[in-house]
Amino acid sequence: MKYLLASICSVFIVLVSLSADGREPIPEIGRVAPESVGMSSEKLAQVDKIVQKLVDEKRLAGALVMVARKDKICYFETFGKMNIEKNQPMREDAIVRFYSMSKSITTAAALSLVEEGKISLDDPVSMYLPELKELQVHQNGENSAVKNPLTIADLMRHTAGLSYGFVGDGEVEKAYKQANLFDPETGLAQMTTKLSKIPLRYEPATDWTYSVSIDVLGRVIEVVTDKTLDRVLAERIFEPLNMKDTGFYVPKKKHDRFAANYSPNGKGELKVIDAPETSRYGSPRRMLSGGGGLVSTARDYMRFLMAISNGGELSGQRILKPETVKLMTTNQLPKSVGWIKFGDEVRVGVGYSYGFSVRVKMSDWDPTGRVGEYGWGGAASTHYWSSPKDDLIVITLEQTMPYSFMTEFAVKGPIYDAIEK
Repeated sequence: MKYLLASICSVFIVLVSLSADGREPIPEIGRVAPESVGMSSEKLAQVDKIVQKLVDEKRLAGALVMVARKDKICYFETFGKMNIEKNQPMREDAIVRFYSMSKSITTAAALSLVEEGKISLDDPVSMYLPELKELQVHQNGENSAVKNPLTIADLMRHTAGLSYGFVGDGEVEKAYKQANLFDPETGLAQMTTKLSKIPLRYEPATDWTYSVSIDVLGRVIEVVTDKTLDRVLAERIFEPLNMKDTGFYVPKKKHDRFAANYSPNGKGELKVIDAPETSRYGSPRRMLSGGGGLVSTARDYMRFLMAISNGGELSGQRILKPETVKLMTTNQLPKSVGWIKFGDEVRVGVGYSYGFSVRVKMSDWDPTGRVGEYGWGGAASTHYWSSPKDDLIVITLEQTMPYSFMTEFAVKGPIYDAIEK
């Protein structure tokens, strides 16, 4: 019945909203019955059981799962609570912390500047951030001058030699932990100044390390445009795509939709680690982290992913050219770099583009995935993936730390199995 109602609504109700700069009304993405886009309602119902079981077992407080195929949303369900303490059920328009799901958006904005000739992928980062001109690299226990130029491309694909400081306990990682790079009272200029004093882990373009590189890219964007990163993202991504609930903080009038963030307490229960009423995301701050600072909704992020899936355009609003989107959705790592890795964990068969991880070949890592699939996730266990050959996009949102693949891995196989034609 719920799919029939969704189909009826998509036929008889047209939802439109004006963008902030007065563009023509932008239609909402249609919601249809799964069968109308070649998927099985019965098989997708398995997702209900899987996610509800995780909620019942108190492994997560609440969740949303959204599935789109052939430019239509064919499954969108909510589970559990967005705030256990306030007894608030999860809602479709819940606002959540996206953390590293911010990265692809910031990269897309930078790529729009590449299209305009304002920056080049091969440009040394020091052209825009002179504080990073005389970097050191830490090798064999010693620091020495960097030989390879650190480029814009290195920032986008995480081959910069930068780090986050949370994998390992070497000298470089210790320096990151001590630097307080993401002090909310300072901005990106102060962050890159601090970063200039920390040596790289390796020569740029010779390895892959998940890092603060997209935050550095955000600072490049600010310098090139002479605007703050939040303004640039709004003008180039959020406003054209009508991503009305996406930004670096949750405005007060929307606090009732802001989900709490949880972590296991070691006793089979969940404890709040970031309550909406006291969260740092509840008000503006100077640190605009393009690598991990955005809050958003399932609806908004699906609009971004659908624009990417459609070659850079949604409902007549183009944010990128098709040839640029190809760079975002195909592996850009040099062969010598190999696959992406986190410490000793090597994700065999998975490369990285300018913005997403990309499945290049199948392996024991995530065996339910598909070749060509691209996506990523966020620290609060949010996930998304897109499979071009299946014309499929999936978003799973929760607010559970530390990061876990639990929900994505649990539902991915059943969702792919639900494709019938």
